[in-house]
Amino acid sequence: METVILRGEEIRYTVQMGEILEAVEQVFIEKAMGRTQMPPKVYLYYKKYNGDLRVMPSHTEALDVSAVKVVNVHPQNRQFGLPTVMATIILIDPKTGFPLSIMDGTWITAMRTGAASGVATKYLARKDSRTLGLVGAGAQAGTQLMAIASVIRLDGVKVWSLYESESLDFVRRWSEAYPGVTFSAEQDIQHVVQGSDVVVTVTPSRQPLVMDEWVEAGTHINAVGADAPGKQELDPMILRRSKIVVDDMEQACHSGEVNMPLAERIISIEDILGELGDVIAQRIPGRTSEDEVTVFTATGLAIEDAITARLVYQRAIRSGTGTKIELIS
Repeated sequence: METVILRGEEIRYTVQMGEILEAVEQVFIEKAMGRTQMPPKVYLYYKKYNGDLRVMPSHTEALDVSAVKVVNVHPQNRQFGLPTVMATIILIDPKTGFPLSIMDGTWITAMRTGAASGVATKYLARKDSRTLGLVGAGAQAGTQLMAIASVIRLDGVKVWSLYESESLDFVRRWSEAYPGVTFSAEQDIQHVVQGSDVVVTVTPSRQPLVMDEWVEAGTHINAVGADAPGKQELDPMILRRSKIVVDDMEQACHSGEVNMPLAERIISIEDILGELGDVIAQRIPGRTSEDEVTVFTATGLAIEDAITARLVYQRAIRSGTGTKIELIS
């Protein structure tokens, strides 16, 4: 048997966001039904370099999908001409343990993260949501936009970045992709949040950026940037008055948006409604009124990587893409 090596340029755009949305929604249901194995992320911290490395294994049993992802987060990587987040995924044959493919997981990570927010928006945002506010304008902001535009009809997108040039570039690029949507680059986070039906936070912040008084009744928030202990983007008072849904309870409590408010006893475990898979499977209620504020805390799940990697691998096999090597002889 041969292992297929897939480079980033060979993977990009091989699978569409709509396909990934469906696959990610499916694995959330599998998780809710107890048919997945997914140990919590293992972290290595490179304190000297302000970076970290995470290892993420998983097996979705009913779908027979297994993979291991190794992914970094180094906020200072711009100065080296490298992405902040880079990933490598090994897709495994559960029957034999054979490595079917070793692939660049950077694009997959961005797409499946966007897809998770898209699924959460589908089930938790108001059905009449039309305006998206993006706090952060990096690569992840683009896939968040792609996914959310797939589940609600967007009229307007407001975006803020610490770097004004980045938000202006985001508006320039994405307004071409969505000509029917009005884009604006904002200099103030408050202007992004106020008046937005859906707000997405995608920054590496370790202190609140979005204040409680800016969040209007009926808003849905996808809190994406807080994916490691100590990170937070939301004023904890937002969580005090919100319906909180997480992707994974254990991961979220030690590294998601709720990790600091829990540690500081501003909220408790009982304040978390439950996991997104349980909402999708109708085991717990999602949004129950037009006025409530909902928050989805995303930490990024290994099962999302695995199912997306399999889609990419299957597409590569059909098209003959990639380099086949006898990795194990």
